[in-house]
Amino acid sequence: MRIAILAIPGVQMLDVAGPMDVFSEATTLLKGRSGYTVKIVALSMEPVTALNGTRFLPDMSIEETLEGFDTLVIAGSPGVRKYEDHRELVEWIIQESRHVRRLASICTGAFLLGKAGLLNGRRATTHWNSTSRLAEMFPKVRLEPNTIFVKDGPIYTSAGVTASMDLALALVEEDFGRSIALRVAKELILFLQRPGGQSQFSVHLEAQVAEIGPIRDITQWIVDNIANDLSVETLAARLAMSSRNFARTFKRETHMTPGDYVEAARVEAARRMLEESDTPLKRVASMCGFADQSGLRRAFMRRINVTPIEYRQRFRPAETVAAA
Repeated sequence: MRIAILAIPGVQMLDVAGPMDVFSEATTLLKGRSGYTVKIVALSMEPVTALNGTRFLPDMSIEETLEGFDTLVIAGSPGVRKYEDHRELVEWIIQESRHVRRLASICTGAFLLGKAGLLNGRRATTHWNSTSRLAEMFPKVRLEPNTIFVKDGPIYTSAGVTASMDLALALVEEDFGRSIALRVAKELILFLQRPGGQSQFSVHLEAQVAEIGPIRDITQWIVDNIANDLSVETLAARLAMSSRNFARTFKRETHMTPGDYVEAARVEAARRMLEESDTPLKRVASMCGFADQSGLRRAFMRRINVTPIEYRQRFRPAETVAAA
């Protein structure tokens, strides 16, 4: 199966190397079965300099056709704006989209798919820091701003950097089944594949905008005491603040309400338990501060669009999943 990865100057190196390693490992594990052949495509045959300074030689240029290729992956770059109006590049993407079975973009590579008109009317995502610009430039795109990757028909789009490997694992699973994808993930120490609907960044990262001080301290206390009473009244009392002032200050510094943060932190704690243990769901719910298993399920559906059972099945081989 032939895969082409388009790399423009200033490309994020992991957007290229990450998927290549996933496809290479899958080919190794297939042991004689037809696997992947990956080629890097660039604007010309000159060396490409990545964002981190790495220089590499492409296998092909956009003067060549992708007839006979199965998949085109467009890697992202912080400097993608320079190439969004590159007429030859955009026309090449449009033309080659007719030759391949599926297309995928990583990070800001979505902007090149957008310029080619290939995202119109489709669900799509990109790096969280570029979602507003994508929505503004391409209003016909049905943006899903916080997901890791999205599949809509023959087109995949993904968030940035490490999400490139989640996307590649999804393609491997589509091609060769879940068992091979799981083995690849384990070999590469990715643990197991994250569902596409999972949030792009954790509750801890979201809260990093909080200034050093009591609000930052209380967010860590929440994480360390996830099964306790974490009502606004309780949290405010710990900081000797009124409930109203605490809620207002917390939202100003973290851009989340206390309730949103607590639920997100509890879901994240539950995710780790589901990934790393066979603890029954009822016990997971209790240990992570949910009133019952139904509360855990509702929170998972709100936050990551899958049930706890589906999440555990995604991360752990079926034979190891304990009965709920």
